[in-house]
Amino acid sequence: MPAQDTGDQHMADGYRPSETGAERDDRNLAELLQELRVAGLGIQIIFGFLLSIPFTAKFSALGPGQRTLYIVTLLLAAVATALLIGPVAYHRLVFRRHLKRHLVRAANVMAILGLATVGLTVSAAVLLVVSYVARGAPAVIIGVFVVGLFAGLWFVYPLTRHWDSQPEPPEPPGTPPDRPGAA
Repeated sequence: MPAQDTGDQHMADGYRPSETGAERDDRNLAELLQELRVAGLGIQIIFGFLLSIPFTAKFSALGPGQRTLYIVTLLLAAVATALLIGPVAYHRLVFRRHLKRHLVRAANVMAILGLATVGLTVSAAVLLVVSYVARGAPAVIIGVFVVGLFAGLWFVYPLTRHWDSQPEPPEPPGTPPDRPGAA
């Protein structure tokens, strides 16, 4: 990989040349909280659905293995919910204590772990449903496929692209933002 100049390295590290450390922390926190809104809503819907399953008539038809898988799926959903909502609680507890940089780092870790847990939750939920509908090899094949899909799209692809790619050069000062439809 060719050597990068200081400006390129700052962009690769998430720095923008004209922003202060506090502005960068504000921007990073705002971007992270927006991402967590999307992921948090999705896992809350899945968690709510999972909480209702034992109260349905068909739940008694689940075998012992499926019941174990259900409990694991429910626990994964609870862990994912805690991890994705955790940054909000952290923010409330350290609000106005000048700990935003620490908040952003902790929230980033919670978000990554939360997304991994969401992928496992969805994979386990798919396996549970497929094991009910089509037992045996189809359930295993589909379960492995879904785990691989989440792992590949959410982690392997972004991480391998990150290491192979050069950071985008910074925009010159005064450059207007891209507008959809403008050519």
